Amino acid sequence: MTQVHFSLFETSLGDCGIAWRGEAVIATRLPDPSSTTTERRLAERTAGTKADAPSVIQTVIQSIRALLAGDGTDLSGIVCDFADVDPFAQCVYDIARTIPSGQTSTYGAIALELGDKRRSREVGQALGRNPLPIIVPCHRVLGAGGRLTGFSAAGGVETKLKMLQIEGAQIGGQEADEAPRLFDDLPLVVKPGG
Repeated sequence: MTQVHFSLFETSLGDCGIAWRGEAVIATRLPDPSSTTTERRLAERTAGTKADAPSVIQTVIQSIRALLAGDGTDLSGIVCDFADVDPFAQCVYDIARTIPSGQTSTYGAIALELGDKRRSREVGQALGRNPLPIIVPCHRVLGAGGRLTGFSAAGGVETKLKMLQIEGAQIGGQEADEAPRLFDDLPLVVKPGG
């Protein structure tokens, strides 16, 4: 089997990571609080070794950088290796990859496309395990009614919102810049003496 390698690269969000086997991408990582953490977590996840990216992977990196700079680059043609992904999750990822930059879908819509809207929770779980964030744009998948729900990358929902803002996406009929944050609709509770 071909060895796994990985590399870090700068983006508008910070240092992202990418891992590959041959000419196929097997993992990406959004920035952690430090580049050292991003590198360590990518190495642990892939059991790869750090290396300079070959030209085909450099092209992928340039496309990711362009998308995260706001130019709407389509990443759906990037060759990915899903060998370690279960068949249901791969179907979810295949559908998510068809969501264009600047647009969103919901967990329920993806579940319905898979044949059973009741599987929306499973869709969310599969996206929570997404090994290829950005390339498999799980940030473009929202809860019912366009709600910003959990996001497993560092920074959580704020990172998801930032990525949607970069893409100029609409959330609940509003530009991502104007969309309510996760806790905006909750009343402020002040404890006595606190």
